[in-house]
Amino acid sequence: MDAFHYIARDTAGQRRDGVKQAVSASDVLSWLREQGFTPVSVDAIQQTVERVKTVHGRRKSIKSSDLAALCWQLTTMVEGGIPITSALETIADDIDNLRFQEILKEVLSSMHKGQTFSESLAGFPRVFNSLTIAMVMAGESGGALPDTLRRLAQYFDDKDKLKKKITTAMAYPVFVFIFIIGIVAFMMAFIIPKFQKIFEKFGGDLPAFTQAFMDFYSVTKVNIHYIAGAVVLSIVSATLISKTGKGHYIFSKIFLKLPLIGKLISQGFVAMFCRTMATLIGAGVSVLEVFDILAGMTNNDIIKRAIINTRERLVEGANLSLSISSSGFFPNLVIKMMQVGEESGSLSRVLDRTADYYERKVDATIKTLVSLLEPIMIVTVGSIVLVVVIALYLPIFTLK
Repeated sequence: MDAFHYIARDTAGQRRDGVKQAVSASDVLSWLREQGFTPVSVDAIQQTVERVKTVHGRRKSIKSSDLAALCWQLTTMVEGGIPITSALETIADDIDNLRFQEILKEVLSSMHKGQTFSESLAGFPRVFNSLTIAMVMAGESGGALPDTLRRLAQYFDDKDKLKKKITTAMAYPVFVFIFIIGIVAFMMAFIIPKFQKIFEKFGGDLPAFTQAFMDFYSVTKVNIHYIAGAVVLSIVSATLISKTGKGHYIFSKIFLKLPLIGKLISQGFVAMFCRTMATLIGAGVSVLEVFDILAGMTNNDIIKRAIINTRERLVEGANLSLSISSSGFFPNLVIKMMQVGEESGSLSRVLDRTADYYERKVDATIKTLVSLLEPIMIVTVGSIVLVVVIALYLPIFTLK
């Protein structure tokens, strides 16, 4: 017998998880249903370890665009009447990503052994997240798998586009920052030492500005190893502190309060929240399970706490819009749109439109951020070069 880790929901919607000894995952699923639980995932503990070892050597990551392509292909083939196992086999043979190909073949193998599609995907939680498993399970039980796969494909497409927008916005300042460090390092290593030797040959007093600059350079050069050590120590300390509960909470709060960056993080999550919720509710996933999934889709403690508080209010019997408003995180527009969606019975469609609106706000914030960073970076680089040029050439201009 093997050991299986299971996650399920009881009749009240509460999460239940544990380890069960059984011959196969199907036996665990049968046992869970007999207990009155709704299975979410069942993973063979030893099997999962072996699978990880199998694909460990294939370092190519699996991106949202890969998952979107898989879902689009499956949608087309299943709608065309091709069995899901045949569709997976055909897709796996054509995938260039060897790691993804190996995983799909493992999924196919599990399905041939009697597991459902959702149960087979659950064996790879790092690739197929809880949202994917929940939606596929809902599609299977409701007989609407092609529609569910189409929703998933669109979700992964939107997620990939949003991630690329944010990554593009952050790439420019990071590049310029590295460029500034490179310029300063080059000047300190090659340019300034040559001028220092020239100034020593001059004799006499240097202009006050040049003398101050050379003194600063000398102190920095002598203590560079201490400075580098302090920087490394600061980074390591911040990393270790962020891994503690209190430290992680403090950093989460700081990031949300950063000018523009915090706004970008908040708007990006709200857009993702609305899109994810619309996708899950449209696929027939229960609201309580939706919030369990959403709580696992952010590392920010402030946002996660808002999601958990909202779920607790829902369990207490409050409606969705009231529960959202009590969290203290979500904008009034989201709360109003939730209320409209509840009253009109079109929550999924309303949330999709809200997600579109916040994705446009993310675009606007990114453009504002880039438009502000460009002149700031240019002025910073220019100021550094100007200070160095003035300091090094001022003695030449003041020679008598």
